[in-house]
Amino acid sequence: MIVIDGRRSDLAVKNFENLEQIFNKVMEDGAFSGRVVTDVLVNDEPFTEIYPHQAEDIETGNIESVEIKSVPVKDMAVDITRELYKVVNLMSDGGSRVAELFRQADDAEALDLYQDLLDVTRDFLGMIGSLRDEFSLKDHESFRAAADELNDLFGEMSEVLENEDWILLSDLLEYEFLPAVDRWKKVIADLREDIRSARKE
Repeated sequence: MIVIDGRRSDLAVKNFENLEQIFNKVMEDGAFSGRVVTDVLVNDEPFTEIYPHQAEDIETGNIESVEIKSVPVKDMAVDITRELYKVVNLMSDGGSRVAELFRQADDAEALDLYQDLLDVTRDFLGMIGSLRDEFSLKDHESFRAAADELNDLFGEMSEVLENEDWILLSDLLEYEFLPAVDRWKKVIADLREDIRSARKE
């Protein structure tokens, strides 16, 4: 039995040699056009691949049921914007913590955390960019201004980092980075509204 989003499919497990063939057939049939797969249950147990193409190694002889659940891409995007609020808060907490460590002259730990902060910020900007591209979102002035501000700030902080001026770096984090990060909340709110509008179309 193969169930897709709560509906029993005409496909039969026994007609396939392995789990990957089932996935490929379901994708070919277009069942997930404009949707994102969120859960796969095999014999009512959650399944996730531990290594690429693991599904190919799982023969159908012991499989009685496969259930695949999905959500529309636009619904997933709204959920992602909720997560982005949490990331903004993480960036803010991280910036405060790094500034505090530099002020306490705990340079080694501060530099480690600073690198993590850069990675999180880079991923955050990448995700925002992907959402804007995916949904052809409006070119909000708030987005451009916030992106330019962070880019300029990271350029300035890189120079300060090279000079190993930890006090100036902590000042930049505390008095410029934290307010800049806070402004992203407005950008995310605009982004969410655009996605909601796109979802209604």
